[in-house]
Amino acid sequence: MAIVASKGSMDMAYMPLILASTAGAMDMECAIFFTFYGLQIIHKEHNKHLKVPPLANPAMPMPVPNIIGVLPGMTAMATMMMKSWMAKEKVPTIPALLDMCVEGGVKLLGCQMSMDVMGIKKEQLIDGVETAGAGTFLGYAAEAAITLFI
Repeated sequence: MAIVASKGSMDMAYMPLILASTAGAMDMECAIFFTFYGLQIIHKEHNKHLKVPPLANPAMPMPVPNIIGVLPGMTAMATMMMKSWMAKEKVPTIPALLDMCVEGGVKLLGCQMSMDVMGIKKEQLIDGVETAGAGTFLGYAAEAAITLFI
């Protein structure tokens, strides 16, 4: 399985990590290519503080108009709500899911071009991350039975 993780918000981090950690637990070969804002998921400091933006997210189950999302504090509130839902259902945190991916043999690939553009050094990423270019990932994805873009 080959997954591209291109977004760095909390809600968008769960999907590739849950799929990849499950693939690892099922002994399926899997790699996640973290590109552009997706690099925040594997950033040592930032991945503990990912947020849920309520603005332009009409799927938010909030009983208020979407325009309310522009008000100060709404991102913090949406983030707190999601953390609460995940904890209630005993879903692992983002760092815990990353650990599960590493333990399951999932390849975590940081996009070298995105790192260069965004000024992110390899030392800022969690242990176990390899850096790769688009060509390396495409070579992997071409051989994968499942490819996903998140």
